[in-house]
Amino acid sequence: MENWSLISLCVLLGLTTRWAVSFHSYSGAGKPPMFGDYEAQRHWQEVTYNLPVHEWYFNTTNNDLNYWGLDYPPLTAYHSLVCAYVAKLFNPEWVELYVSRGYESHSHKLFMRATVLFADILIYIPAVLVYCFYFCDGSSKQKVATALCILLYPGLVLIDYGHFQYNSVSLGLALWGIVGLGLGWDLFGSLAFTLALNYKQMELYHSLPFFCYLLGKCIKQGLTGRGFFHLAKISLTVLVTFALCWMPFLSDPKQPLQVLHRLFPVGRGLFEDKVANTWCSLNVLIKIKTLLSRETQLFLSFALTLLFILPSSLKLLFKPTLWQFKLALVNSSLAFFLFSFQVHEKSILLAALPVCLVISEIPLIAIWFLLTSTFSMLPLLVKDGLLLPYVVTSLAFLFLSLYLLSALERSTEEELRLGLYRQLTQHWLPKLNLRRIIKWKFWFSLVAMAGLSFTSVWFEPPARLPDLFPVLVSVLSFLHFLGFVIHFNLVQLMEPQRKKSQKKTN
Repeated sequence: MENWSLISLCVLLGLTTRWAVSFHSYSGAGKPPMFGDYEAQRHWQEVTYNLPVHEWYFNTTNNDLNYWGLDYPPLTAYHSLVCAYVAKLFNPEWVELYVSRGYESHSHKLFMRATVLFADILIYIPAVLVYCFYFCDGSSKQKVATALCILLYPGLVLIDYGHFQYNSVSLGLALWGIVGLGLGWDLFGSLAFTLALNYKQMELYHSLPFFCYLLGKCIKQGLTGRGFFHLAKISLTVLVTFALCWMPFLSDPKQPLQVLHRLFPVGRGLFEDKVANTWCSLNVLIKIKTLLSRETQLFLSFALTLLFILPSSLKLLFKPTLWQFKLALVNSSLAFFLFSFQVHEKSILLAALPVCLVISEIPLIAIWFLLTSTFSMLPLLVKDGLLLPYVVTSLAFLFLSLYLLSALERSTEEELRLGLYRQLTQHWLPKLNLRRIIKWKFWFSLVAMAGLSFTSVWFEPPARLPDLFPVLVSVLSFLHFLGFVIHFNLVQLMEPQRKKSQKKTN
């Protein structure tokens, strides 16, 4: 009974936080003619409800792709269609073709916010609870504390309930995939992740670790016997799921090609806005977009992404354990974010999900990363009028996670995974206190992020440098992310298998 009370309180706090953020502004509120992501999601409901399937991804007289044309996979379109049918019941004006463009009202905002909350309750929150209770060590109270910290991660809450998106759907499905693989339900895990990939193509960030984990497991079972049949079943599950999701688009070869063209818009360029990745940060010194051709940019981004992904993925292939799987997910998603082509600032949420999953093992590093990921989206949040919820949710997450997870107390060299650093320094600096250095860097980092947040809001940039503060935010965040990807790679590649919880991986 006590456990259920704690779980209920955890979920209630998570839902209350989400709904409180939803009262604030959203992307593009009152900003015609394009508005923002809120209007994009509403417009997709309009398009999918009023137009036949074969027009959803094509530029036609009824579907102007330059006005928030669909650029997510079919499952997102189906979700929009379901929401549109419900919207039609409340108010047909919300999805009326042409006329509903830029529609804004309090009742419609309430409806749209409710659809995000419903998706969270249905998919993401149950996945978080199941993961914490099956795969996190410690007492029931500690597992609830971990679940609460994950549910209160400010980045996802601010983007889905402030800015307005449905990231909890794709991330929730991906998490169900991780849970399925962790429990040994490989077919269920493959199904769930395939659905995530068919909801948002950015789930490709997680795809190679899923592939390597499953293939490595099949290799261990023997590819000439049981492992081969298991691999065949997984492959069939993935292919059938893809076929069902894409079925309405398979009658005409032009349809899937056009969908793929919309999903991977190479023409948009290497990066957009001030995203905290390598290319945007490097562009401050070297104008990459101008100096390099589009083909060279594509090749360079592909090569560097592959270079940073392969070591962790190969380690996972030969050692398919849950701990290695989670670290590979972190390293893969961070490599994609830092080096791949056409990255948005919100894509850091794809790296934040697996970091949330290691928050009970390495709490201080995980908390540090999650706060940095939220800070990296500051220019977007300020633009959307979400400064107050950004400050409140970030501070609440900081203090609650440090307290509930005892992050500052659990900061020995072993718990911080600093074994390799100690080996490198013990000969020249045997008395170097690595633990204290990490703590000081943590607090210095928080002060720097808080100071830059304050400066960005209260001071005007020089007239000749109007983007000074967004650029500083992105560069500072990039330096953090670069440090994190190096650290997580070293942890995965050099650290021996964890003693506990590995029995749950097969």
